Amino acid sequence: MTSEVVKAMTRYHHGDLRAALIAAGMQMARHDGGSALGMRELARAVGVSPNAAYRHFANLHAMVLTVAQEAQHRLSGAILDRMDAVPADTDPAGRALGYLRAFSLGYIHFALSEPGWFALTCESQEAPPDTGPPTDNPPTPHQLLLDALDAMLEAGVLGAERRIDAEWSCWATIHGFAIMATSGPLQGMDSTTADRLASRVTDTLTRGLRS
Repeated sequence: MTSEVVKAMTRYHHGDLRAALIAAGMQMARHDGGSALGMRELARAVGVSPNAAYRHFANLHAMVLTVAQEAQHRLSGAILDRMDAVPADTDPAGRALGYLRAFSLGYIHFALSEPGWFALTCESQEAPPDTGPPTDNPPTPHQLLLDALDAMLEAGVLGAERRIDAEWSCWATIHGFAIMATSGPLQGMDSTTADRLASRVTDTLTRGLRS
């Protein structure tokens, strides 16, 4: 049993069964994505009956969406870690470009290092029907991309005309590479090659936005 599930079960014994179920679901999905999730298996992992799990999730779909939302939070956290590492004393233009680079490399690195969770975030963009009590969740990856592009616009390194719908071109490039690297023709490449190609894709994208 993993430390993450053990910690969740400790919280469960203090009354937070929902958090324990989500943590167990994250562990189950870590390698195989949403296909690994089942309500009975989830309940068994935490040590409760399926009926107890159904009191927190109306059905399997609702549970999968909830775990997928947690995976998306992890993705956002990985991107934010990279963005926070951009030096604060950099000039506005350099900082804005650094944010976009951080988004791109953070997104791709998460996909490569956590392919199961990444696949889970891709399986549905729906919000779960019941998100539970309010929590201090990070912005969505999409919002982080918008913020990076807006920072480029404000810094004068991205023109107003090119800013229009630029997020979709960026998303298609970054997400497309992540898919190719995790389940497409580039899967299985070594980490050195992955880093080199991710940087190349990011640099090409940035030059295209500015040209």
